[in-house]
Amino acid sequence: MVFGRRSKELTEAHTEAVTSPVAPGDPSRPVGKGRPTPRRRDSEAANRRPLVVDRKSMTADQKAKQRAERAKAREAMLRGEERYLPARDRGPERRFLRDSVDSRWNVGEILLPAMIGVLAISLLPFAWSRMGTFAVAYGLMLFGVVDCWLLWRRTKKRYAQEFGQDPGKGSAWYVVLRAFQMRGSRIPRPAVGRGDAPVRR
Repeated sequence: MVFGRRSKELTEAHTEAVTSPVAPGDPSRPVGKGRPTPRRRDSEAANRRPLVVDRKSMTADQKAKQRAERAKAREAMLRGEERYLPARDRGPERRFLRDSVDSRWNVGEILLPAMIGVLAISLLPFAWSRMGTFAVAYGLMLFGVVDCWLLWRRTKKRYAQEFGQDPGKGSAWYVVLRAFQMRGSRIPRPAVGRGDAPVRR
């Protein structure tokens, strides 16, 4: 029968294919990796890295190097180097706003030492010292607010002349906060002198 003979030939061919050796260089045979496939759990564990460096495991030289790098970065930030500044201080726009504040005397920068003096005077055992110091304190605060308003108006006008547009959102608050800081404590440090005209740089 035809079907019987065909089935017999297929069976013999299959037996020969299974039992016949395959040459090592046979390109038809897939080559393995030569190692077992790692489990997913082991791969994930190998790829994990600590988010915080364990300072206890660091050597004295590594700690000293890390301190030196931090000190270098802080000094660069104080100088106003762009790459070391936080995002809120970067860009020529923010630099111009800082220069506008630093180029003049601001009432806000003397408020802190003035308030300390007012507090010391208010402790004196006299009625006039308490009443007078409160009047001086509120007067200085009001004067500081008016001064900041005038500073912002001038800064906004100069900004529009330099950049061709109004300052972005949050710029007024950025200027006011810097104006109320003492000059020596501002970060980044002032890069212009008092009386210098702020320019785009």
